[in-house]
Amino acid sequence: MSIRPTLETRAAMETLEGAGVKLHRAFGFHKPSELDPFLLFDDFRNDSPEDFQKGFPWHPHRGIETITYVLSGSVEHADSLGNQGKLGAGDVQWMTAGSGILHQEMPQGNMSGQMHGFQLWANLPRDLKMTTPRYQDVEAKEIPEIIDDDGTAVRVVVGEFWGKRGPVDGIAADPQYLDIWIPPGVKKTLPVDTYRRAFAYIFEGSAAFADASAPTGVLLEKEVGGEEVNIRDMSGNRTLVRFGTGDEITVQAGEEGVRFLLISGAPIQEPVAWHGPIVMNTGEELQQAFRELRNGTFIKPAH
Repeated sequence: MSIRPTLETRAAMETLEGAGVKLHRAFGFHKPSELDPFLLFDDFRNDSPEDFQKGFPWHPHRGIETITYVLSGSVEHADSLGNQGKLGAGDVQWMTAGSGILHQEMPQGNMSGQMHGFQLWANLPRDLKMTTPRYQDVEAKEIPEIIDDDGTAVRVVVGEFWGKRGPVDGIAADPQYLDIWIPPGVKKTLPVDTYRRAFAYIFEGSAAFADASAPTGVLLEKEVGGEEVNIRDMSGNRTLVRFGTGDEITVQAGEEGVRFLLISGAPIQEPVAWHGPIVMNTGEELQQAFRELRNGTFIKPAH
């Protein structure tokens, strides 16, 4: 077994998207090979409705899949194929844009006016860029949760983990998408397939991730839950952790525990031509997509 080194930790950057939604972007719109097959990751979390209620009005997608995971509040959605629905707390939607779709997503706060969710973009390989669009809407109750003896809890959204399989299937990137809670002071080693690119995104509490060159993962200076850790090495809220190669990660939870997404997928390793919500392989394919948007032939008949 080999521990994946931590290549980088960085804070998600505040930005505006849609019709003025305030969110934090962990990565996106540069270096598409960095976390191939994943292109973009947004954390939309707000306590004030004015920061999100204008939402993401009608816009196109082609050549990608979008994964929306709602933690609190809800998201109403509709598309050019006639689909419409509402994602509530704990629900997931995996949308394969394929050959092209127009859709909108309108967040709504919970009873206290709060909204929190994530959106991840995954690239499609060349032979699936123009596949027929489809949706998979998954309710929270369908997502298996595993509780380990030490209190670690894992929701398996996609992929297989500790003998449980998530309900979303048929995804081109064959990803693993896990929502993990580790209690205060607990140190945990988690498997990750060797051949996948992987990242973690911390959104509650703090943690240190062990490095291959230092199996403890930290310089020992302060005791937390019976083990010494260097608090300066702790990564906290809205932090992206990008891993190198290996087949496991080791996490030391901080004093308040840690909750994070652990996401991995098989790299596509193809050329990327990307502008806004459309991702193709060549500049000509990208230009064609925008020509079709202008002349009304963007949406293709099902095949």
